[in-house]
Amino acid sequence: MKNFVSIFFILIVHLSHAQSALEIVQKADLKVRGKSSYSEMTISIVRPKWQKVMTMKNWSEGNDFAVSLVTSPAKEKGSVFLKRENEVWNYLPSLERTIKLPPSMMTQSFMGTDLTNDDLVKQSSMVVDYTHNIIAEEDIRGLKCWKLELFPKDEATVVWGKLMVWIDQNDFMQLKVEFYDEDLEIVNLMEGYDVQLFGNKKLPSKIEFIPLDDEGNKTIIEYKNWKFDVEIPSNYFTTQYVSRLK
Repeated sequence: MKNFVSIFFILIVHLSHAQSALEIVQKADLKVRGKSSYSEMTISIVRPKWQKVMTMKNWSEGNDFAVSLVTSPAKEKGSVFLKRENEVWNYLPSLERTIKLPPSMMTQSFMGTDLTNDDLVKQSSMVVDYTHNIIAEEDIRGLKCWKLELFPKDEATVVWGKLMVWIDQNDFMQLKVEFYDEDLEIVNLMEGYDVQLFGNKKLPSKIEFIPLDDEGNKTIIEYKNWKFDVEIPSNYFTTQYVSRLK
């Protein structure tokens, strides 16, 4: 009887811990999405001998709808990436064509950056596609964080074999993410800096993506404008409208 009670107690503690880990990830995810959002950002591609800067506008609604418009440089201006539930589309202004991206392309680089197409459109979800466990508490730049380990669920179609995520305990900001391949070797590092207030949300305004196998390479995202719970016309998330986004 004592053994049964002990096992039952351990099981309850484990389940409550797992539930709290899921809640933490859900709150962090909701923090950067809101019911809807609009943002303007610059993306800097940094290489040892050169650097390139792009600007983009982004609209999103919940987890299922997102669209990103490249506004500069001139060569890429007008390119659009559209996510509609489980489908991802790319509008190419030079060809005046909209093509559907197959799942195999989600692992490819987004326009020469250190981000994958999946990183940009968030086709996979930290909340839905992964299991979650709190494994430690650590400080990141003076902020106390939960350190969580995320593994993909068996049925999930995702890019990464594991994620290590640091979420601060006061404002549920993702301050650091380590990305691991299918062999559980660390591949990329993401870190958030320069926390600012966007409306009533505290969020990192600068995010660095660093490929650990390519010394001197990184991609820097800087948010210049970020609004939440905004009205977005529903036709923004249709393949028929992507060529008219401005």
